[in-house]
Amino acid sequence: MDMLQGLLGGQQRQEFDDFTTRYEQGAPWDGISDQEAYGRYQQVAGRIPPDVYQQSAADAFGRLSPQQRMQLGQHIRQRAPQYGVPIQDFDQDGRDDRYQDPQYLAQVTSRIDQQQPGLLGQMLGGGGGGGMGGGMLENPIAKAALGGIAALAVKRMMG
Repeated sequence: MDMLQGLLGGQQRQEFDDFTTRYEQGAPWDGISDQEAYGRYQQVAGRIPPDVYQQSAADAFGRLSPQQRMQLGQHIRQRAPQYGVPIQDFDQDGRDDRYQDPQYLAQVTSRIDQQQPGLLGQMLGGGGGGGMGGGMLENPIAKAALGGIAALAVKRMMG
């Protein structure tokens, strides 16, 4: 059994290869449905090593603009306490300019995933709404984040 089959419980490698290819073409939210991004994220969340998760998240967030990363980070910071995951606002201004840095944002999301696998998907609106701007279906940044982490993590695991 290859590593992908072990990671995903027998899912077909070709399906994930196709997903990764579509993620990498054009904008990171083109060619992937909201449900697919959320579903693929849920398949890998908690099943990949923390270092793979964090590097995949940093790479995915690197494809977003600094403003998009800031929006994503602020949304996560605002939603985290509702899920019992406090994220400190160091300068107490309701903003944290460090979210513009893909590495920092990846550290935050990786910590969330380690504490509760799959929680980031819920925070961004997958599987029940409440995502950025009223639901994941309404914000391509959430789809790019979740889909990117999943696609790049599987790609990294497969070499």
